[in-house]
Amino acid sequence: MDQHGDYEAQNLSEGLTHKTSRSSASIEKQAAKDTGSVPVGIEEDDTKVSRSTLLYQRYRPFILAALAAVIIGWWISSTILKATRHRWIVQTLFAWFFVLVIAFRFIPNSVVAQPVGAVWEACVQEPFYKLPHYTRLAIGWLCLLGIVFGSAFGFPLEEAKNTNYGDRAISVLGLFVFQCCFWLSSKFRSQIPWPTVIVGLFLQQVVALFVLKTGAGFSIFTWIATLASDFLAQSKAGASFFFDADTIAKNWFFVNTLAAIIFFIAFVQMLYYLGVMQWLLGKFAWFFFKLLNVSGAEAVVAAASPWIGQGESACLVRPYVDCMQVFLTSGFSCISGSVMAAYINLGVPAENIVTSSVMSIPASIAISKLRIPETDEPVTRGHVIVDRGAAEKYPPANALHAFSKGAVFGLVVAGQILTNVLTVLSLVAAINGLLTWIGRGFGIHALTLQLVLGYVFYPVAFFLGVPRAEILRVSQILATKLIENEFAAYTELVALQKTSEALSQRGFTIATYALCGFANLGSLGIQIGVLSAMAPSRAKVISRVALSAMICGFISTLQTAGIA
Repeated sequence: MDQHGDYEAQNLSEGLTHKTSRSSASIEKQAAKDTGSVPVGIEEDDTKVSRSTLLYQRYRPFILAALAAVIIGWWISSTILKATRHRWIVQTLFAWFFVLVIAFRFIPNSVVAQPVGAVWEACVQEPFYKLPHYTRLAIGWLCLLGIVFGSAFGFPLEEAKNTNYGDRAISVLGLFVFQCCFWLSSKFRSQIPWPTVIVGLFLQQVVALFVLKTGAGFSIFTWIATLASDFLAQSKAGASFFFDADTIAKNWFFVNTLAAIIFFIAFVQMLYYLGVMQWLLGKFAWFFFKLLNVSGAEAVVAAASPWIGQGESACLVRPYVDCMQVFLTSGFSCISGSVMAAYINLGVPAENIVTSSVMSIPASIAISKLRIPETDEPVTRGHVIVDRGAAEKYPPANALHAFSKGAVFGLVVAGQILTNVLTVLSLVAAINGLLTWIGRGFGIHALTLQLVLGYVFYPVAFFLGVPRAEILRVSQILATKLIENEFAAYTELVALQKTSEALSQRGFTIATYALCGFANLGSLGIQIGVLSAMAPSRAKVISRVALSAMICGFISTLQTAGIA
């Protein structure tokens, strides 16, 4: 009773303070007006803003209703017209997504959430959690094994991909070998959250089946990839202002790729200012937060990593970086949308890139929890928080200013990529030159890091299900990716496909999925630098854990390749 009274008194005092401060502010403003110290222009601007706000609030239902009517009209028209009828699935999802967003501006979420929640709790949640813990785990393992073996052996072979059931069996064996290695190397085996691990691996299989074995899933992800490719291609308009058409047609990394990166980062920063990215990431993170039972900060980082990069995703939960155990794996197992253009421009199938990144999200969470389980309760357990960047020293004044500042930041990122690629490739060439010089003393005329690690990764490529005759070539490309970076590895892969020793469709598909991640030595340095700057108190821990996280991220992409 005393606590309730204190709570009411606190609320009352806060309300009186708020009213008093507001009254004081109005008195000061009136006094400033009387003395003439307030510029007339500012007062007029405030009046205009308030009037426009009032007009919008008054006509808001009519404006949104008209917008919904336009969207529905577009959907009907695009479904009827022969030229766009074939893409009706994507158009339907696109149109009705925005219609529902508009509708739920007026309809309370509880209208849908309460009935669904009541049915879910009564029919699924309560009966399931009444079962003993080990019984629930056994059901989870059986479901995971069922979807793994069902997806591997339940579908007919495709002759065009040069595959057989033996290769699929090897890929399944590789999944078990990778998980056993993580379990054996786990720091706290008794603390492993097995429900999170099982659901994470299960979701990886579900995403693969939805995208690769259903027409709707393949159409949706192909549309997303095509949209991303077409959107990033608009940067050529800016590049053409500085270079001629012949230079742009050559698809040089310095011209096409870096221009796309700068443009994309500027656009994302503008979306941050408008609050669009925070909304999207919050919804996406809520999905993984509910399914995988991870902390809100981890869910946000994992959800954001495929779209905005490993360093930028950590900025979304900046206040909680030093409180988190491990989320570096998510950054190493995915790519960012800013460099997606680079891979697409090199000739890598866009749908493979998007699918690989989405599949790696739940896998990276599962692997990180298996390798280094949490022993303390996370600060953000139970809620999702996305940092809106309110503490920025010089916040942008408007969307155009945010776009301009994002372009400058994109230039910095492009410069980092350029210098890292240049210096790492040069360093590797110098080391290879030294190894070749030493190797000639033993009669070996081409001793390189790629050759050495190519043989080290030979069993890894074997467990991925790569055709026997192509294992060494794929393992050497994996070595290039780990030592240099994914740009160099994809360049080598695309060049190999243009020769007489090109990989088969199966080998090429496995390689494109396996290379799709930031797990390399250059990114390791970037990750340590970014996170150590954000959390100086955890710099030593981050430096120790980063190498393990890079290996986990590398194997996460390998798992995705084996499943695909």
